[in-house]
Amino acid sequence: MFLTALALTMAAPCRTLDTTLPRPLAGWTRLGRTLDTGHAVTLAAGRGKAVTTSVRIRKAGIFGVAVDQDGWVDLYRGQGKALEMASESRGPACSTIRKIIRYRLRPGTYRVEVRQLKAPRVKLLLVAGERR
Repeated sequence: MFLTALALTMAAPCRTLDTTLPRPLAGWTRLGRTLDTGHAVTLAAGRGKAVTTSVRIRKAGIFGVAVDQDGWVDLYRGQGKALEMASESRGPACSTIRKIIRYRLRPGTYRVEVRQLKAPRVKLLLVAGERR
């Protein structure tokens, strides 16, 4: 009987979303105007069109871009091909974060491009990670 109750508790749907985010994702619930670690940004996303924004990195490390829907996230430094991602993971349980794409970045300005989105708006957050 105890195991049945435990299984039902574990399978229960979330009652609230985004209330127990880990510290690196705390900015997800605060909206801002630019892509940063302290707050999320919501951008218009037309069907079939890429959403582009920029982000400035001050210290080298592994940084992620959290996104609220499935889509393709690429980072560019200057002109040229997209950077290779370090990892991809799903957002935490009971959150509206769909996935987080991580990259190894050096100080500088990067262009973030998100494509293949289904919704008319996309929410993004820069996630600070481990330092190199």
